[in-house]
Amino acid sequence: MAVRTPDPYPGWLSPEDLYEARNRLPMLYVEAVPVRLDPLGYVNEVGLLLQADDEGNMMRSLVSGRVLYKETIRAALLRHLEKDLGTLAFPQLPVSPVPFTVVEYFPSPSQTGFTDERQHAVALAYVIPVTGECQPRQDALELTWMSPAEVLSGPVQLEFVGGRGELVRQALAFAGIAP
Repeated sequence: MAVRTPDPYPGWLSPEDLYEARNRLPMLYVEAVPVRLDPLGYVNEVGLLLQADDEGNMMRSLVSGRVLYKETIRAALLRHLEKDLGTLAFPQLPVSPVPFTVVEYFPSPSQTGFTDERQHAVALAYVIPVTGECQPRQDALELTWMSPAEVLSGPVQLEFVGGRGELVRQALAFAGIAP
């Protein structure tokens, strides 16, 4: 399952260097669960990207990407939100860069329940309200806005890979929505 967005900074690491780094070091990522809020600030919609893997299987995904060398967490969040949702998404970044959780992905099943076959990765995860018009990224087929109940339903949870369904459950719990 090697779904990836073309790197807008191809000079950062060559594909060969990135492969070597992934085999030697944990990689730092940011992940964002985009949400729409009602007038009282409660989550009423969650934005999920729909993608196809190399074998053509459909899966749900979140805004996600690496933090670049010398890049702040806030800058990485904004860059990936704009890349994945479009420049008119108007994300509302948090006042503090403290994530709602830290997720540790491993290349094979582990005690964390989160996997990424490419690497050992550590991701700082955020719930990010967006207020504008969203267009899915280049490798996503669509961006679907769902109610929290729909996102937590069994059929939708089965569409996530690598434990991201659990991550969305944690994000909604952080936002005050009990499963």
